[in-house]
Amino acid sequence: MAHYLEVEDLHVSFYSGDTVSYAVDGVSYYVDPGEIVCFVGESGSGKSVTQLAALQLLPIPPAKIEKGSVRLGGKELLQYRSDSVEMRAIRGGEIGMIFQEPMTSLNPVKTIGKQLMESIILHMKCSTDTARKRSIELLRQVGISDPEKRLKEFPHQFSGGMRQRIMIAIAMASAPKIIIADEPTTALDVTTQAQILDLLTSIARKNNTALILITHNLGIVARYAERIYVMYAGNVIESGLSRDIFRNPVHPYTKGLLQAVPRLDDNHTKLVPIDGTPPSPGKRLPGCQFANRCPYATEECEKPQGLKLIEKEHFCSCQQAPRAVSCAPEKNTSDGVYEKEYEFEEKVLEVSDLKVVYPVKKGLLNRTVGKTIILDGISFDIHKGETLGLVGESGCGKTTVARGILKLIEGTHGSVRMNGEEILPMKEREFRPRRKNIQMIFQDPFSSLDPRKTVGELVGEPLLIHHLVADKDEYDRRVDRLFSLVGLDPSLKNRVAHEFSGGQRQRVGIARALAADPDIIICDEPISALDVSIQAQIIILLEDLQKKLQLTYLFIAHDLAVVKHISHRVAVMYLGNIVEIADSEELYRNAKHPYTKALLNAVPIPDPVVEQARDRKILRGEVPSVINRPIGCPFYDRCEFATEKCKNQKPELKWDENGSGVACFLY
Repeated sequence: MAHYLEVEDLHVSFYSGDTVSYAVDGVSYYVDPGEIVCFVGESGSGKSVTQLAALQLLPIPPAKIEKGSVRLGGKELLQYRSDSVEMRAIRGGEIGMIFQEPMTSLNPVKTIGKQLMESIILHMKCSTDTARKRSIELLRQVGISDPEKRLKEFPHQFSGGMRQRIMIAIAMASAPKIIIADEPTTALDVTTQAQILDLLTSIARKNNTALILITHNLGIVARYAERIYVMYAGNVIESGLSRDIFRNPVHPYTKGLLQAVPRLDDNHTKLVPIDGTPPSPGKRLPGCQFANRCPYATEECEKPQGLKLIEKEHFCSCQQAPRAVSCAPEKNTSDGVYEKEYEFEEKVLEVSDLKVVYPVKKGLLNRTVGKTIILDGISFDIHKGETLGLVGESGCGKTTVARGILKLIEGTHGSVRMNGEEILPMKEREFRPRRKNIQMIFQDPFSSLDPRKTVGELVGEPLLIHHLVADKDEYDRRVDRLFSLVGLDPSLKNRVAHEFSGGQRQRVGIARALAADPDIIICDEPISALDVSIQAQIIILLEDLQKKLQLTYLFIAHDLAVVKHISHRVAVMYLGNIVEIADSEELYRNAKHPYTKALLNAVPIPDPVVEQARDRKILRGEVPSVINRPIGCPFYDRCEFATEKCKNQKPELKWDENGSGVACFLY
């Protein structure tokens, strides 16, 4: 039976001088109307290149489609030039595309209305008035209020979630038969992610539109996908129905991905990262591309691979198949269940009534005409050897808390005591020697590492700044030890940041944070930009370092499954306030605040059976602006239990006998 979109034996290479990189190496797949199909795999596996090649959106040169076939409704697309009239009609007309980063995909000098109408007029051949009406209808469909007014606004006037909604509207503008969504929720928090994906899938089902979703989030795959293609090193190594692959993953790589993902419903089972890194696209192995990372590789794996039928619609390229089911690595149970210790006594960080206020300036004289409250009285403490997780939606103030504690922003009031010493009133000269006791791991290791210095110099810099070494020999020994401590070969210290992978750069950032032998490390979204397997490596590294060095962490993240796995206690923030704080297990088992419950409900669990059985309620709306902060409870306008009292009075954080706190009139 012919399928609506059929890709067969697609090969794509990139040429750079004498170097050839084989990005896609014989990929075949199909999609039918109304289906939701997911492509998963690590960065560099060829997921995006496969879809861009089908739409002929790759730059030629350096890219080249070596061979293959792409048929849409029986029509061969590779017969057309990328800039031909036929391909322009197909792109946006029959196949819509939602790119990973909406801010770079939207034209900053054109209004949203012009960008929407441009696509509608081009593909639907209609008048300007008709296009405008269609644009208003599309914005209303994707949940943007007051669409008539917002058509005249520019991309920078929208939040990240709203910009992604606009990208969905543009992709849907001419009612295409297929939509390709390339990591559409990577930079979004869990509630916005749930809103966007529920919107996208509901529109696709309503219009009988096929949806191709590219992601590395296996929870999203379990929640939405009907069929899955697992890609590795430019190949599809396993494919089948979602329920079959999650229930019975055959390829060791697929099973490795599932074992590397922390789950909300687990019992702190230790994560099992996939050792090693994918092969370079310029150096393909003769047989199985996963052989150099697979503990079960045999001589058979050196032979050319091919997908084999395991069961109905379930294919796998492992030479061991169907025996691969029994040979694939199992969860590491040698240490049993990963239990956290809770015997903490000594407090190393005490934050009390922390406020951050920014002045509002106006006029040529830059007069102060008001103030904006960013943090509205944050209080918590952290004990030696403990990890406190800090979670909440984007814009709730998590990073501002970190910067306020580190004295990196002005307008900070309240009390911050480190090792019993008040640090907030200190001048910079007085505080500088104490900075070595509290360090930070940043979200993006690439932008936080100086590209002009070697990584050895970057890691060793705190040793020199704080005069922690006596001579060059001691300096070299300490730097080498730091590299070994984070799992990097000390021989790499003369390289610069761009010569490392994302996971390696994050290890360099961790080594730099450890250099001054700190008591406290603030981890600001340290794994949000990393692949599943690399995330597991970094989580395990942080846990091992904490045990070995008795480190204390403030762990900031929006991935609640990761926070549950690594944290002893969790604080939930909303609009500059802590609304709930509790022991990690207690919070996830018995959350009290409606906002905490909504956050947990939005997190997908990588198991289709569990996902189908869940009673999910998507939290609607967005975090209010700090400029128009509500008088009462900050969560009032999004809470299903809100009363008139919530509107006019702000609930205080109340503590119970177990040391848990909640700011809600329900309790």
